[in-house]
This record gives sequence, C-alpha cells and structure tokens, in this order.
Amino acid sequence: MSKLALGAAAAALVAATPALAAEAAQSTFGTMPDGRSVPAVKLSNANGIETTVIALGATLQSVIMPDRDGKKADVALGYDNLDDYLKQPQYFGSTVGRFANRLAGGRFTLDGKTWQTPINNGANALHGGTLGFDKVLWEVTAVKSGPTASVTLRYVSPDGDQGYPGTMTIDATYSLSDKNELTIEYVATSDRPTIANITNHAYWNLSGEGSANGAMGHVVTIPAESYLPTDSGAIPTGEYRPVEGTVFDFRKPVAVGDRVRDASDEQIRFGRGYDHNWVIGRSVTADEHLMAKVEDPASGRGFELWSNQPGLQMYSGNFFDATTHGKAKKIYRIGDAIVMEPQIFPDAPNQKDFPNARLAPGETYRNVMTYRLTTGKKGAKR
Repeated sequence: MSKLALGAAAAALVAATPALAAEAAQSTFGTMPDGRSVPAVKLSNANGIETTVIALGATLQSVIMPDRDGKKADVALGYDNLDDYLKQPQYFGSTVGRFANRLAGGRFTLDGKTWQTPINNGANALHGGTLGFDKVLWEVTAVKSGPTASVTLRYVSPDGDQGYPGTMTIDATYSLSDKNELTIEYVATSDRPTIANITNHAYWNLSGEGSANGAMGHVVTIPAESYLPTDSGAIPTGEYRPVEGTVFDFRKPVAVGDRVRDASDEQIRFGRGYDHNWVIGRSVTADEHLMAKVEDPASGRGFELWSNQPGLQMYSGNFFDATTHGKAKKIYRIGDAIVMEPQIFPDAPNQKDFPNARLAPGETYRNVMTYRLTTGKKGAKR
C-alpha cells in the first residue's frame, strides 16, 4: 500500500474512533494530620461541566456548570481546602452512613438484640454517628476516562464501628457522562446482619454557591402523594400524611421559599423549615424513578433527580447561621441551599410499617442516584 493510501486509512480510523468526551484527572487535595494524602479526582465533560470528588468522606466537593448564557459557577456548597472540612464538618457533599438521617435514641433492634449508636443530634443519632462515613478517609480504587468518566472509592467499616454490627464494605462510584448525567452509586455488603442507609448530602445553590440569591427561589417538583410528619426531634411519627392541602405539596412546581416559613403548620415549626421525608414509594426498586425536579429561574440551571430509593429527604438549609463561609468566601445563611437525599425512610429500623433497612450476608445494598443536569436555553426569560 502506498504512503498516501496508508495515510488515508489512518485518518479514516481516527475519524471512526469516538473521541473521549469525558475525562478523569487525579490530584491531591491535602494531607491528613496523620500524614495520609487525600486524593481528589476531577471529572469533566465536553459540555463544560466539571465535578470534583475528594476521598475524605467520599465527598462531592464541587459541581461547576454553565448557566443559560454560558457563565460557569460552582453550584455545590463546600470548602476549597482540607482544613475547613476537618475543622468545620457540615456534611457538604459527603457520603453519609451507615444509617443516613436519624435513629431514635440512636438505638435499633436486630434479631432480638438492641444496638446502641452514638447520640449526636439532640437525643438521637444522625448520619451514622460522631465518626460516620463523612469523616473517614476512603481509598480511591479506580479512575476512568471515556464516554463516561468515573471514580470509585472504597471504605471498609469494621465490626462494631459506631456501634453497628458486621464488617461492611462500601463502594462509592461517581460518574459524569457526555449527556450531562452525574450519577452517584453506593454498593455495600456485610459479613453479619446489619442495617444500611447510605446517601449523598450535597447542598445545592444553582445560582452559585456564593450567590446572594440563595436557593429559596428554586422551583421544586416532587411526585409524592404523602410525606412523613415528625415529632419535635425530627423522628417520624409513623404516619403517612397526604400532602394535599399542605405546605408539603410539591406535585406541581413551587418555589421553596413560598411556604418554607409558614408557621401555621406545626411541621414547619418543628423543622424550622423543610427537613422531612417525602414518600416516593414503599420499597427499593430495581430501576430508577423520578424523585424531584429542581429549577433556578435566575440562572436557568436545573436538574432532575432519579433514584431507586423509596424516600426523598429535602432539607432547606435551616441551620446555616453565618458562621461558615464557602469556596466563594461568602458566608452561608439560612436558605442558601437545599439538600435532596434519596434514601430509605428515617428511623426505618424502629418503624414496623417503613421499608426494610436490614442487610444480611450474601445480600447487596444499592443506592443509585442520577442528576440529569440542565443549563437552560440561551436568551430565555428570567
């Protein structure tokens, strides 16, 4: 074959090979007090979206995306340095578990035995205890580029960790596709019967994490017919209460701030805003289903959240008290972000009519959540 023909063949082969639209790049975010390095992995796609995951807490540290006019902003609250994550942990983008959300009194009964976990939220346990998954250093086990870029992290929680039985192995995989889908998947196994409820605690402000707009103007849709009312300590009462006629009805799009301070509803007074679980289903499913849709009219940014979980905890940032500042060096105040956590229901092990949180040897726990990110149409009305 002539050199000309060889060149043409090589060019045709290159043209036929799809370009890698999404890339993963590993770096170092900092060093732990004991000298261990904290890896960071940036995932980026061809559409200008970048996410960074750090190994401390298997944390979503940033999500940078353009608005309707192409202007980029970081829309996930958090810190730009390791020291702040260590000194002022706020669950910013962190993986939380073994049992996300609350356990009444920090206790649960399994196979006739009662287990006690640390109390760290009033009289109850929150997000796995005082040293939950958000505060430990995970191991980066895989970093991949391609049509979908991804990073996988692993943590092995020993038997008795924070009072939970069984050695649990957890893999957290973050992936970003050229379709603007950010997916977080948690997979866990245990060598003894235990309980599992693992989720991500990202705080979202789609106007930008330092924006004065906050998140109360975000328009939210949640396809739930009922929600779980709580007592004054945020523990569900066991009732499935219809959303119809209440401030918890998001079946049609509603701005979070429209009713977040409606003190005529006792539940709003209990939570100082929204900090409740919406009932999307009654059990974990094999496939993902729509959990919520969030849109920011100011920037045009938004996302659809899909998951295989039965519950969605929405938290409206009710306890930000201006003592924390983030990456944009702006203080965080009440209502500056919202959290959307797909999960099994709060206090499920202590509630007979709630989904089963038990994980036995030979079984696999799986929580997958996909954010279908949107950037709005250029020139659209604000």
